[in-house]
Amino acid sequence: MRYNKLLVLMKEMLVNVQLALVGEVVMSEELEKMANSLFDNQVPVAWQPTIGFLSLKPLASWVNELNQRI
Repeated sequence: MRYNKLLVLMKEMLVNVQLALVGEVVMSEELEKMANSLFDNQVPVAWQPTIGFLSLKPLASWVNELNQRI
C-alpha cells in the first residue's frame, strides 16, 4: 500500500509539473521545488521518507531502487 501511494503521488506531481511548464497550470512553490530537484537529479522532498523510502542516492539510482522494490 505504501508504494502504491508513492506511485500515485509521483504520477500526480509529474503531470502537474508538465502542465505548469507549458503554462496550463499555475506553478506553485511546491511544484517549482520539485522541478528544481528533478533538474538537479535529486529526489524531491515530497517523495522522501514520509511516503517513500529513505535513500541518499541521486534521483536516477533512487528510481532504479524503487523499481527493484516494487
